Parts: sequence; C-alpha cells; structure tokens
Amino acid sequence: MVERSERLTAKQAEALHEELATLEGPRRAEAVAAIKKAREFGDLSENFEYHAAKNEQGLLEARIRTLRSRLDNAEIVEEASTDAVGVGSVIDVETDGGDTMTVEISALGGAGTVSPTSPLGVALLGRKPGDTVDVAAPRGAWRATIRRIH
Repeated sequence: MVERSERLTAKQAEALHEELATLEGPRRAEAVAAIKKAREFGDLSENFEYHAAKNEQGLLEARIRTLRSRLDNAEIVEEASTDAVGVGSVIDVETDGGDTMTVEISALGGAGTVSPTSPLGVALLGRKPGDTVDVAAPRGAWRATIRRIH
C-alpha cells in the first residue's frame, strides 16, 4: 500500500511531535505501571484490571504508530498567506444560504477545522477572498464565498 503524504505546516507538525513525545514518554510509562500493578492482583485470566490496562496500552501504541506514520510521510508546507487559501489558513466563508462560518484548513482535525482533502478543503485551496466555490459534498452540492482569509 502506498502512503499518501499529508500536507502540514511546521506549526501543525510540531503539535504532532509534542503529542508523540507525551505518548512515548509519560503516557507509555503510566501504561506500563498500570499493567505492573494489575499483574499483582493475581490470576491474569480473570483479572479485569490487567485486561483493561493491556487494552489501553494497545490503543496507546496504535496512536503512536499512527502519529509516527503521519510525521514520516508529511510534506511540510509554508504557512498560509492572506492572499490565497492554503494549509493553515483560517477562512471566513459565507454559504449560499447566507450563513457565515470560520474554518481552518488543517489535517490535524478538531473543532473548527476542515481537512485539506475534504470537499470544502479541496474547493477552497488556492482560492482568494471574493471567490465563490462549488462544494461537492456527500449530502449535496452547495456554494460558498470566501469573505476573508486571516
């Protein structure tokens, strides 16, 4: 399977590096300590605490692998300008229904963010304030006008 590179600003990549450092350091140590403590409760076959701690460790290690892969395959891009929408841009968009929303183009996710590979992200990238774009979303197409990039 070919890995797709993910476009991140240096600031976004640093946020992933910080999360990875936390997971590999204190969080991993906590998981090991929880497993060690749960082992002391006796018979592992019926030890709920042990199985829960091992499950948490598995989830932690999966997240670490995901972050490492994202960082290893990331393409670091320049910070976005206010001239055209790019990764890292914060944009005020007016929908064809007259609603206004503010979104950030970011592969990191989270509240108020839009992935650069999402229908809205794809429609906005490279566009300028005043441009109207067609967004081909799964729930139906709509239009958006870029009011401001900041």
